[in-house]
Amino acid sequence: MSRIGKKPVPVPDGVTATVDGQTVKAKGPKGELEFTLGEEVSVAMEDGAIAIEPRDDSKDARSKWGMSRTMIANIMEGVKNGFERKLEINGVGYRAAMRGSDLQLSLGFSHEVVFVPPEGVTVTVPKPTEITVSGIDKQVVGEAAAKIREYRPPEPYKGKGVKYAEERIVRKEGKKK
Repeated sequence: MSRIGKKPVPVPDGVTATVDGQTVKAKGPKGELEFTLGEEVSVAMEDGAIAIEPRDDSKDARSKWGMSRTMIANIMEGVKNGFERKLEINGVGYRAAMRGSDLQLSLGFSHEVVFVPPEGVTVTVPKPTEITVSGIDKQVVGEAAAKIREYRPPEPYKGKGVKYAEERIVRKEGKKK
């Protein structure tokens, strides 16, 4: 039994949500998002909250029950407050700068790396060693941050590279004489 799926998703103040068949649409101050649920689960609007139930007791229906509830909760949070991922750059000469709406990264390569953010994602550089990725869709924001980190992931000896702000790098000991 899904403990997450049992709990209905409350619709926050300032957000209007509609359920049309298997599609849930939410509109809030930050924008508008929608999510289409699979046929294994049913969705209904009850008392200002969205309730999700599995159609049968199959493993597939039970696994999609909790996932669907989480996706709808992320939509509600996204249109109300939005999502944000912070990245840090460590290393001598490693830095970031904005060039128009694109992100320009100097990561020790012979060339500059230019990252074009996907639609609905805003990238800002408060300091040359900090990057903030924000938007209303949690999945797209996470993917954009992962792509930026992928250009130069942190290495375990000196910790040089692009890492998430909350990430802890497990350091290795270097060579001994």
